[in-house]
Amino acid sequence: MAIFIDRIIRASKLDVHLYEEVEADTRAMSQAMGVVVLSSIAAGIGNIARGGLGGILTGTIIALIGWYIWAYLTYFIGTKFLPEPQTEANPGELLRTIGFSSSPGLIRVLGIIPWLAGVVFLVASIWMLVAMVIAVRQALDYKSTLRAVGVCVIGWIIQSLILVLLFTVLGGAAK
Repeated sequence: MAIFIDRIIRASKLDVHLYEEVEADTRAMSQAMGVVVLSSIAAGIGNIARGGLGGILTGTIIALIGWYIWAYLTYFIGTKFLPEPQTEANPGELLRTIGFSSSPGLIRVLGIIPWLAGVVFLVASIWMLVAMVIAVRQALDYKSTLRAVGVCVIGWIIQSLILVLLFTVLGGAAK
């Protein structure tokens, strides 16, 4: 447990060495999943006034699915479309590093304080995005941070389109 907490703190501090460590540690997959779950629970608690308890469960399931999709999209984009000569990665490495990039999202629990919610969620989003870029850069062995930003932006656009399509199809089917 102490190693897990230490890793969350180091990931939140944007410690490049932490992302290299979890990239290489195949046993860290359950920890990465734990970070995603804890981060989504923190967001659910921080947003409980709007989502209720059901929102926490739904948010956690969506976060896990999104994490999985995001990691595979990032793997595909980063290794097939935008690789650097030294790029060598597998989906597990991206699942682990991206999972830990959710660590800053734990502060979203502070959103339960009504006058603080907007600021907390904004800061957490920006912080998580920076952590994501670092995680992607390290997992894909990039020298260029700008390339990692590009992979994240392209992945975000594709994932957003997939989610809009799913919600449209599923929303239309629910009527």
